[in-house]
Amino acid sequence: MIRITTPLIKDKVRQLHAGDQVLLSGVVYTGRDAAHKRFVDALDRGGQLPFDPADQVIYFVGPCPAKPGEIIGSCGPTTSYRMDAYSPRMLEVGLRGMIGKGRRDDTVKQAIKDHTGVYFGAIGGAGAKIAECVKACEVIAYDDLGTEAVRRLEVEDLPLTVVIDCEGHDLYQSGREAYVHEHTKDGNP
Repeated sequence: MIRITTPLIKDKVRQLHAGDQVLLSGVVYTGRDAAHKRFVDALDRGGQLPFDPADQVIYFVGPCPAKPGEIIGSCGPTTSYRMDAYSPRMLEVGLRGMIGKGRRDDTVKQAIKDHTGVYFGAIGGAGAKIAECVKACEVIAYDDLGTEAVRRLEVEDLPLTVVIDCEGHDLYQSGREAYVHEHTKDGNP
């Protein structure tokens, strides 16, 4: 298990490899597709983002409302392909890490390589457990989006898996290849 703390500078990213298990602590921002569209629209107009993305991590999540006495509600990852149209631009302006679930397209993989980024997978269906890692939560932008508003989270030991590393190695692809290879030895499917 590798422990890392944000900000996620390039040297830290270069030490991560597809398949590594990570415990992430520090500041993480949230945003789903509606927020990402606003991010890119702002950048295209020459505007500012609601946070400085340099060496930061964004978690693709729209958390459930917190119950009384809780910091945040259940906060499981959103399917990441919804952000594929926006992620290359975010990486271009300094975003270093993304957290979600599911595969990413080839343009995102190339942008991860070009900008020394990393894509982490969080466990879908474990939103309540993930919420226990959140020590502070503050809405910082787009509160009109409700649960999809941009939040600044402080997390401690958030369990993640490196899915795509900065060299473009993709755990979904290599895992599938290893499985097929193992189960088709000696010509036996």
